[in-house]
Amino acid sequence: MSDQAVRKEGGCLCGGVRYVVHGPLRPITTCHCTMCRRQTGLYYAATECRRDDLELVTDETLSWYASSSFARRGFCGRCGSALFWQLQGADDISILAGSLDGETGLSIDRQIFTNYKGDFYDLIEGVPVFGESD
Repeated sequence: MSDQAVRKEGGCLCGGVRYVVHGPLRPITTCHCTMCRRQTGLYYAATECRRDDLELVTDETLSWYASSSFARRGFCGRCGSALFWQLQGADDISILAGSLDGETGLSIDRQIFTNYKGDFYDLIEGVPVFGESD
C-alpha cells in the first residue's frame, strides 16, 4: 500500500452509510469477474485499506452479502450503493473508489479477471492485465 491517504471520507448515495479511512489506500484495482460486473453493472474499481483504519461513522443501512464461500460484499440496503468487498478473515478491506468523496489522488494499477470482462467495453491501455487474478 502507498501512503496515498492519511484521512479520506466516503459513503453511499443516500448517506445511510458514511465512513472515514485513517490510513493509506492502495492504488485502484479493477475486477472484471462476473460477480463484480453483476453487482455494479460494469466492473469493480476498488482501493483497499487495513480494516482497523476504516471507521464506520454511520452504518444504519449497511448490509453484507456473502457472495461466495470466501468473500462478502458491503452495500447500502436503502440506495443500493456498492461500498466494500472483504475476503473472509482478512485484515484488509476493499473500498469501491467511486464511494470516496472528492479527489482521491489514486490511479488504476492493475486489471484482474479480465478473461471474464464484458464485450461492451475495452480494457484500459497501458495498465497491467491479469486474466484470472494477480
